[in-house]
Amino acid sequence: MSTLTKTSTLTASDRCDRCGAQAYVHVELASGGELLFCGHHAKAHLEKVRPLAASIHDYTHTLAESDGNGRS
Repeated sequence: MSTLTKTSTLTASDRCDRCGAQAYVHVELASGGELLFCGHHAKAHLEKVRPLAASIHDYTHTLAESDGNGRS
């Protein structure tokens, strides 16, 4: 079972594993690995990854708080 939390720990240096954009979703896999996704790729892949996840940390709410350049 996956857990969805919203505590801010990702930084601007954390990058999406798919495209290299700033990551806003951190997935900890039950196997011990991890995945980082930007908001776009989280929407595209999260439902497929969810069964493999030990936890999912979603920080996409911070996108609305930024100025479009990753800054608040």
